[in-house]
Amino acid sequence: METQVLTPHVYWAQRHRELYLRVELSDVQNPAISITENVLHFRAQGHGAKGDNVYEFHLEFFDLVKPEPVHKLTQRQVNITVQKKVSRWWERLTKQEKRPLFLAPDFDRWLDESDAEMELRAKEEERLNKLRLESEGSPETFTSLKKGYLFMYNLVQLLGFSWIFVNLTVRFCILGKEYFYDTFHTVADMMYFCQMLALVETLNAAIGVTSSPVLPSLIQFLGRNFILFIIFGTTEEMQNKAVVFFVFYSWSAIEIFRYPFYMLSCIDVDWDVLTWLRYTMWIPLYPLGCLSEAVAVIQSIPVFNESGRFSFTLPYPVKMKVQFSLFLQVYLVMLFLGVVLNMNQKLFRTEPHGASVKAPDNHPSDLSQTAVETFKLAVLLLKQLKVLGWLFGAEWAHFQTK
Repeated sequence: METQVLTPHVYWAQRHRELYLRVELSDVQNPAISITENVLHFRAQGHGAKGDNVYEFHLEFFDLVKPEPVHKLTQRQVNITVQKKVSRWWERLTKQEKRPLFLAPDFDRWLDESDAEMELRAKEEERLNKLRLESEGSPETFTSLKKGYLFMYNLVQLLGFSWIFVNLTVRFCILGKEYFYDTFHTVADMMYFCQMLALVETLNAAIGVTSSPVLPSLIQFLGRNFILFIIFGTTEEMQNKAVVFFVFYSWSAIEIFRYPFYMLSCIDVDWDVLTWLRYTMWIPLYPLGCLSEAVAVIQSIPVFNESGRFSFTLPYPVKMKVQFSLFLQVYLVMLFLGVVLNMNQKLFRTEPHGASVKAPDNHPSDLSQTAVETFKLAVLLLKQLKVLGWLFGAEWAHFQTK
């Protein structure tokens, strides 16, 4: 006598990517579930409509599926999930048009095609929103990344300018005035690196990473690089002058106070001593640096006149030769005006990096304080002019010994 094959009740539903089958068997243990040649094979011991027996069934799918079914056992049923190879809506579950008697739709999970497409669009939109949030990051994450980036940038600049400052100081202490004429060849590479990296500071202000004004940062970047790459970099005669030492020393001295101040500001640390040094040392160092730059430009004028470098002739009918020294003279005037305006703003409206401070009212006490500060600035500039006068004298003596 042939043994009768018992089949359980199976309910199915679908989505565009998946098939869901619910096998009505309770207390199932160690089911055998596999897919071979696009046919689902099921065999298990459990309690079904015919009591506690072995139940099995086979289903040949309507279209291709992936041969890795996933099943989950519960006390009352077996849930099977099958992935479609092509994401699309099937008109039926099995390849044969006639539905097996044990198979029925799972109305608890059933969706028609339009509802399924709406669900699919909702899931896709949810996935895109999740990806967008991950790419944009939370505001706290963006702020942390920005602070870390600014901290590392200021740290690199601090290390670069500190190396220049220490190198110049040590060599001057060991070699004395003779080192003035070899400054460019010992620290120029590092100065090139730091000044080119300073472009990042201007870009940060331009794109809103920092709240610094763009124009002052851009003017300083262009001015310093004009001195470094044009005045010093293109003329070997200027590279051997003592003024290079004073320009490099003043630049590096300013930055070894400025960049650590910005570093601590990135991590919301306020060190009163560093703040005082940053805004006090700037008062003598900034005009000294600008005066050194002016001396470098003045000394380069005869060099460019003699070599004719960067000079050009206007086209017909003018046919007039324009010396590069003409632009240098205009640059000197602009440099002087920039120093006066910047000193006036910084001395009497000194403010932290990126902060805005209300200008003081013109009370009598404020005006008297302004007069005192102006007098101090005048004395300071006179002293620095004496230093630069000695510099001219040193240059002249060095020229005569050659």
